[in-house]
Amino acid sequence: MKLVTVIGARPQIIKAAALSRAIRNHYADQIREVIVHTGQHYDDNMSQVFFDELQIPRPDYNLNVGSASHGVQTARMTEGIEDILIKERPDFIVLYGDTNSTLAGAIAAAKIHVPIVHIEAGLRSFNKAMPEEINRIVCDHCSTLLFTPTKAGLENLKHEGFPMGNERPYTIDNPKVYHCGDIMYDNSLHFADIAEAKTNIIKRLELVDKPYILATIHRDTNTDRPERLGAIFKAMLQLAEESPIVLPLHPRTAKLLKTNLDENLQKQIYSSQNIKLIPPVSFLEMIALERHSQLVMTDSGGVQKEAYFFKKPCIILRPETEWVEIVQTGNAILTDADEGRIMQAWQHFESHPATNFPPIFGDGHAAEFMLSRILECCACHSKPDLL
Repeated sequence: MKLVTVIGARPQIIKAAALSRAIRNHYADQIREVIVHTGQHYDDNMSQVFFDELQIPRPDYNLNVGSASHGVQTARMTEGIEDILIKERPDFIVLYGDTNSTLAGAIAAAKIHVPIVHIEAGLRSFNKAMPEEINRIVCDHCSTLLFTPTKAGLENLKHEGFPMGNERPYTIDNPKVYHCGDIMYDNSLHFADIAEAKTNIIKRLELVDKPYILATIHRDTNTDRPERLGAIFKAMLQLAEESPIVLPLHPRTAKLLKTNLDENLQKQIYSSQNIKLIPPVSFLEMIALERHSQLVMTDSGGVQKEAYFFKKPCIILRPETEWVEIVQTGNAILTDADEGRIMQAWQHFESHPATNFPPIFGDGHAAEFMLSRILECCACHSKPDLL
């Protein structure tokens, strides 16, 4: 069986590591994987380092699309992916999450009848102003196999009309939905001890045995709007009086700090002894930072989950989240970009430490489950008849 895996952003590269590892360890004689990197993230620290560190096979193709408007970027990727699918004639295309790479892969594959496997299906923010919400909905409704990591995702798909009892052969018109656990949990379990052995970032930042807050900010709804970015950093200045803050800077955030924060706030941020602004970190370094932190504050969906994996409370700098379970368990609080609510969340976790983290993300073997089901589906399929 041949799979074409499409990746383009940091989280997708990391997720692909789990699937590639499971193929290598359990299905090497049954599955050939062709990796397509769209180049959606083109900074070496945000992309290439993850291939090296996570031992992911080098991409067979790199579209080198780079940054552009949504329409231009998606169009370029769609064209490139379509050409590759026609050349490779895979049994399935594997798509992750909700980026423009996901959308482009779904459009290209569905139009020429290549069955789609969507990993992280069913997640919803119920906010269609988010480009990611459009991407994930379109991909779900073009897919043949949908692997959802949570029960909430399963319920979302039920509510959208996906039948749960379909029988083979599965197709775009007769899709199959699986609740399988989270592929990122596979990775966190696998790499946690490796991160301890191979990184020294905690020592380098002089944080050994010191409590600190780990923060990440990258969503355009926060970085591109001065009033929201300003509110987040005003809260950080207050929090820095309570605990050191480590903030790996996404390239977009680093750029927009200089244009979207007023001069006085910039001076306070850059002069603060307790706010450590550092370059983007590798996946292993990020795991180490998450594992040793006292609290995480983020607008990243992936980092929210990783905080939960490592039993850390999380302040979510968004008005909503796709990972509703971590809020429902009391281990995360939605604050949006609101200075007062961020401080209230901090005070809550200070007085009510998070201690109960139910196993809501599976057993750490999601990738193996997915591949076994893809193989079963392939056995009932003929090769796609590409248009």
